[in-house]
Amino acid sequence: MKAILPALALALASTAPSLAQTYAVTNGRVVTNSVQGIIADGTVLIRDGSIVAVGADVTIPDGTEVIDADGGWITPGLFAPFTQIGLIEVALEGSTTDAGANDSPYSVALDVTDGFNPAGTHIASTRMRGVTRAAIYPSTGHNIFAGQGGLVSTSGDSDSVFESGSFVYADLSQSGASTAGGSRPAAWAYLEAAFNDARGYPGRFSADHEGDALNRFDAQAFLPVVRGRVPLVLNIDRAADLRRAIRFQAENAPVQIMIEGGAEAWLVADELAAAGIPILLDPLRNLPASFDEIAATLDGAQRLHAAGVTVAYTTLTSDGYYNARLITQHAGNAVANGVAWDQAFRSITLTPAEIYGVGDRYGALANGYAGDVVVWDGDPLEVMSSPTAVLIDGEMTEMDSRQTRLLNRYINITDETPFAYRR
Repeated sequence: MKAILPALALALASTAPSLAQTYAVTNGRVVTNSVQGIIADGTVLIRDGSIVAVGADVTIPDGTEVIDADGGWITPGLFAPFTQIGLIEVALEGSTTDAGANDSPYSVALDVTDGFNPAGTHIASTRMRGVTRAAIYPSTGHNIFAGQGGLVSTSGDSDSVFESGSFVYADLSQSGASTAGGSRPAAWAYLEAAFNDARGYPGRFSADHEGDALNRFDAQAFLPVVRGRVPLVLNIDRAADLRRAIRFQAENAPVQIMIEGGAEAWLVADELAAAGIPILLDPLRNLPASFDEIAATLDGAQRLHAAGVTVAYTTLTSDGYYNARLITQHAGNAVANGVAWDQAFRSITLTPAEIYGVGDRYGALANGYAGDVVVWDGDPLEVMSSPTAVLIDGEMTEMDSRQTRLLNRYINITDETPFAYRR
């Protein structure tokens, strides 16, 4: 037996795939999101999962697999900053939904990455549209806190989650006010009480006592937020509520506040910029769907950028669990309403990566960055353009999904085609 094991190991090693794959993506318009700007006809060289060279005159080593962009565009992978891909398969079927937990005794302690399914069917269709990274969010339950979110790749691999506990999400909007007891004062009082509970952990919870707002487990999970190590993302739209959030951050330093929603954020753009609070904004929101968003406007994104607010674009109006793939369309509409092209594209690539603290690894084409590269047949923000190749961590991904397989299976049905159940 001892003699067999080394031989078996050697045989397995000889058939194992090499991890040293090198790709050169050439002959395309390279959008670097770096000091190099846009290279009219450039090459991106990727080795061992990372970018090692970007430029117009990159030397391609022997044995490199070349991907010809054929005059198209070469960009970083897109980063969807507010999604629920991998958490919901069929929204109206509870057994396929892991975004929220209405009946759980816990809230802050719920980590949504524990329910992430890298094999979810919506992930492949999202990846095919150039999205390589995403932030996944929980849904609120019995109080204003939804739980903790994380960062994932869309590779479909078992190790797709590359960061958990990235932030805590809470609802301080009109719906959060309803959950907290029927008014905004109730919601803010609940948040203040939660901060006091966390500050008092563990002493406040001795002798089996619970906190005013949080139980022992939730208070422990909330500590990184109170100490400023993990951001607190607040769902807020109304301008008055945004001013309250700005004041809350100032009063509770070193807490880091981020805003998801921000329909009326342009009204307080200067204050948000001064406070350094980033916004996760859908630039297509322009209808007064509630009293919280009466001032929503299509040029809200442009006004926020002009004021110096850090803005990443979401697909809130298109649904976050299967239409994150429409993020380029939303960015394109921002351009149509006054945002510069490079600013809009940055808002779906490097800016969200920076907001979540991973901008030194994702969202740009530069030496040392992850090999997340997308080849497009045209302008990525043009609605008719599509990716022709997607690499994640320097690995080519399959350009198919459940939808494309169904299309290919049934597009040419004839009288001779066997019944589906016989195949």
